[in-house]
Amino acid sequence: MLAFTTAGLLAIMTETMPAGLLPEIGQGLGVSEGLTGQLVTLYAMGSVLAAIPVIAATRGVRRRPLLLAAVGGLFVFNTVTALSGSYAVTLAARFIAGMAAGVIWGLLAGYARRLVAPHLQGRAMAVVGVGQPIALTLGVPLGAWLGSVFDWRGAFWVMSALALVLLVWVRTLVPDHPGQSAGERRPLREIFLLPGVRPVLSVVFLWMLAHNILYTYIAPYLDESGLGGSVGIVLLVFGASAIVGIWGVGVLVDHRLRALTLVGLAVFAAASLVLGIGVQHPVPVLVGVVAWGVSFGGAPTLLQTSIADAAGDGADVAQSMLVTVFNLAIAGGGVCGGLLLESTGPTSFPWVLCVLALLALAVAWTARSHGFRPGGRV
Repeated sequence: MLAFTTAGLLAIMTETMPAGLLPEIGQGLGVSEGLTGQLVTLYAMGSVLAAIPVIAATRGVRRRPLLLAAVGGLFVFNTVTALSGSYAVTLAARFIAGMAAGVIWGLLAGYARRLVAPHLQGRAMAVVGVGQPIALTLGVPLGAWLGSVFDWRGAFWVMSALALVLLVWVRTLVPDHPGQSAGERRPLREIFLLPGVRPVLSVVFLWMLAHNILYTYIAPYLDESGLGGSVGIVLLVFGASAIVGIWGVGVLVDHRLRALTLVGLAVFAAASLVLGIGVQHPVPVLVGVVAWGVSFGGAPTLLQTSIADAAGDGADVAQSMLVTVFNLAIAGGGVCGGLLLESTGPTSFPWVLCVLALLALAVAWTARSHGFRPGGRV
């Protein structure tokens, strides 16, 4: 499970780290910071485009070799990025690295569930997911720090070294598991139409869209509350709160999945209200950030467990659909947040978040028979 946690952390760190190195990378490649920012965009697009077709095409492949190939992709193309002096080559390397990350995210949930007893599957997902808030909190500042200690190429060499260590770890200590036989593989459309899959995907999109509107543009929002110079501290508070949320969900998810999902969305909506009402005051904003972090921390575990339960033996493909929707929500958060920033300003973010959270809560509430079922999972 810890190897899977590290794989998720590596995938997100590789995605977010360039954001802390934009000036250095731009200078090294001879392009503007705006063009350098597309290194993050191309990585996300690689994940979006690869997750569903690659996971669907490799359902019959044994799990460990597939995971090794995906981690190996991060190793190779982080190394290419570290060596590249061409912007075009770097963009291509980032796109293919994003494809490898999409395979990792589409693979981890189903693989982890196969390695534990059914009554521990939700807890296993919590362990696998703990790398996400850590990477989201530390990715940008760690990239900036590594760039100051070495240079931007040195930061990518560190990511390559971590991938190499992970390759050895997975090969020597992670048990293998067979893929699906031809008779077990359902068509993609059939999996998408399974009861419960679409409601979960709808909640994923609404919840993650709301989250990323604020997370992407947290700096201009904090400027309004007098915390503009403390973005790093606020993100650290958010990350610590998210880890608390993961722990709480991990303890209870196998027994109270529906209740935790509804409570998580309600807390997120309440946090949005606090952030909206108290925008001019640092203390309410910090309270809202803590509640936001706690509610978000457990969200990936809840949503991945819900869609895997709904999809049954089609869990890997359903997870790849979740990865695609998740990344579309990240992109949508950037677009919607940018439009709101230009039109109504950052103080409008919390109110939009609250509306989206309530819509997601309504979808989850109605998905009682399938998707977010009451009672224990087993």
